[in-house]
Amino acid sequence: MALVGLVRVSTDKQNVDRQHDALDPICIKVFEEKISGKLAVDDRPALSAALEYVREGDMLTVQEVDRLGRDTLTGLVTLAELFERGIAVKVLEGIGAGEHSEMNLLLELALVLASERRRDIVKKTKNGLEAARSRGRVGGRRPVMTEALVVQAAALREKGFSLKQIQPHLRITDGKNKGKNPSVGAISQALRQHDEAGSRA
Repeated sequence: MALVGLVRVSTDKQNVDRQHDALDPICIKVFEEKISGKLAVDDRPALSAALEYVREGDMLTVQEVDRLGRDTLTGLVTLAELFERGIAVKVLEGIGAGEHSEMNLLLELALVLASERRRDIVKKTKNGLEAARSRGRVGGRRPVMTEALVVQAAALREKGFSLKQIQPHLRITDGKNKGKNPSVGAISQALRQHDEAGSRA
């Protein structure tokens, strides 16, 4: 049996050292991603790679359950797939800590709570930005997804491209990340806002 690790944070600015300190000494390989945990598995390169790497009898290891995902449905689907393939899950800390070879109430509760925490964070951030705007201050970073990039991404999506396939075709045009590809999370958020704006039009 081999332990295979997954490290995840939502943004490039978040530190992954604590997760690596916990996983590196016990895992034969650790996959790392800096991406939102609410995205589908296909749009998370490291999670997809980890799921492809693990074999029957192995154990996918995370520091806490929400490293697998902060969307309840995505987390449940991921766990169901692993258990069906004979792959166990090892959670080192928090609710759901322990080794699991089948779905149970504790894991489901941990995923639900992770999803609720994410919603709470999003709500507080939104409220904070709205309060700042009402006082004449504009909070948040300038979005890397310009209108031109959103149009390009939407056109590629119409052709059947996934977010991972869209990403290499886009280049940030200014700022410190000029010339780089926007993150899958930024593309996903921009397309969602684009769709919402279209539905209101």
